[in-house]
Amino acid sequence: MNNVFIQDIASFLPNDPVDNNQMEEILGMVNQLPSRTRKIILRNNRIKTRYYAIDPATGQTTHTNAELAAEAARRLTPSGPISCLCCGTAAPDLLMPGHASMVHAALGNPPCEIVSTAGICLAGITALKYGAMAVALGQHGQAVSTGSEQASSFMRAKFCGPVNPERAEALPHQPALSFEADFLRWMLSDGAGAVLLGNTPRPDRLNLRIDWIEIVSHADSMDTCMYAGGVKEKDGSIKAWREFSSLTEAAERGAFLVKQDAKLLNSQVVPAVVTRSLPGIIKKHNLHPEDVTWFLPHYSSDYFRMIVHDHLAAIDFAIPLDRWFTNLEEKGNTGSASIYIILEELFKSDQLNKGDTILCFIPESGRFSVGYIMLTAV
Repeated sequence: MNNVFIQDIASFLPNDPVDNNQMEEILGMVNQLPSRTRKIILRNNRIKTRYYAIDPATGQTTHTNAELAAEAARRLTPSGPISCLCCGTAAPDLLMPGHASMVHAALGNPPCEIVSTAGICLAGITALKYGAMAVALGQHGQAVSTGSEQASSFMRAKFCGPVNPERAEALPHQPALSFEADFLRWMLSDGAGAVLLGNTPRPDRLNLRIDWIEIVSHADSMDTCMYAGGVKEKDGSIKAWREFSSLTEAAERGAFLVKQDAKLLNSQVVPAVVTRSLPGIIKKHNLHPEDVTWFLPHYSSDYFRMIVHDHLAAIDFAIPLDRWFTNLEEKGNTGSASIYIILEELFKSDQLNKGDTILCFIPESGRFSVGYIMLTAV
């Protein structure tokens, strides 16, 4: 099979950056009352700016999810029309048709193969893997893969219920509660990223050779943690929105909110995606920590930074923090787009050199899965 190279990377972040003091003004106040928890959550996640596809003056949406992805793809420089377009997202604009159909239309590209990948943070990586396999198999000379999120559409006050006062009181002592539905609006933001994949490196620029992409799911043994479109019952099962007697009842029960089981997340996510996932990949690829020039972790909050670090050390795969690269503080948590946005910043900086290796880490708390990607700069 052919080698596959990332020939170009682009991102699109809508409108001007939004600082911590502007968030509530743009998203709105629940019950017209200022949030009691916003500052606590922001102190833990350490995000200082993020982007919303919302006009701050009118409150109107400025870009759909598909338009965000199309804008990122439009910034790439393919040698001809895109023949394979792979698009991943956690929350497409529509239930049907697929997200890639909507991105294709927004992009205005001539007829091509398309694929939509679903999931949460891993949706962007499964799109990348499909595009890479299409090029590796020789079916396409070039492919474009995207990850995009328009999380602000879930986070606006008109879609959020009142904050649970008991959880608000407990938040300073239990930071993991930040990931529950009451508080996720201060965690997530909008953005898109895209990569151009080809079967040869471009001679006039740095390229990233894809050495391998590994994806591991633990859904066989783990309950649902992050979800939307249903309600979690006491026995851990999910009652999907179509199982309610009416859409009104589903909405009243909060079925359409983005939610996480904070207790399950805090106890299981890092053990699942590091301790129970990485050793097999290390063995398969004969990987050593000294082989990694740059470690690019996607995590939703700085709260997880040292937890991930310590779990890596516990399996004898410690990577010094000065080799970590993230832009969470300035770009926010954009879900399936995050790793594209992180990678683009490193790719276009003056810090990356020929021969450098990049290990990307993309965990997903939906039902505990993870993606690892190894790249080499050539």
